[in-house]
Amino acid sequence: MDSPATARPSWYRNPRILLAVVAVAVLLIDLGAKTWVVRNMSYGEKIEVLGPFSLIFVKNPGAAFSMATGYTWILTIIAVCVVVWIVRMGSKLTSIPWAIGLGLVLGGALGNLSDRIFRAPGVFRGHVIDFFSVGDWFPVFNTADSAISCAAVLLIALTLFGKDPYEGFGQKQPKDDVAAEPVAHGEEARDA
Repeated sequence: MDSPATARPSWYRNPRILLAVVAVAVLLIDLGAKTWVVRNMSYGEKIEVLGPFSLIFVKNPGAAFSMATGYTWILTIIAVCVVVWIVRMGSKLTSIPWAIGLGLVLGGALGNLSDRIFRAPGVFRGHVIDFFSVGDWFPVFNTADSAISCAAVLLIALTLFGKDPYEGFGQKQPKDDVAAEPVAHGEEARDA
């Protein structure tokens, strides 16, 4: 009979593969949601969902919360740097929770980066499609923004609780061989 660890799919046991799976899932969900909004809603249209929650089709030329609207090309360069950094860090990753967090960031960054590259008004200046609204008191956002925000909370918590991205989840790292060797009875007295 397989143990629970071997019964899991290989992507679950390998943090690098899990990071890629999470990133691709977030990217596909984000692209699918944005495609639906563009095809089924008019620009500025608002669809009431429940209470203060609604869908509204807007285009954001800036960063989160419409900041830095005149610096779209700089935001694109920053997003590319984040993607490269996560890919490099992910190649050595051994922690499952860190893989999930970094996968969320990577998928969200790629989702918004694809808007910056492929949407009007042009390459590296494209506007990001936003559509979730939780009321007038909060800026409109998208699924990529949600993934990045959830990842930020997770990664901050992992950092605060001292979880190392290069240490296995729930696994103790082996100590060096000298410290691991048992001391024979009577050797302590000779060393003293």
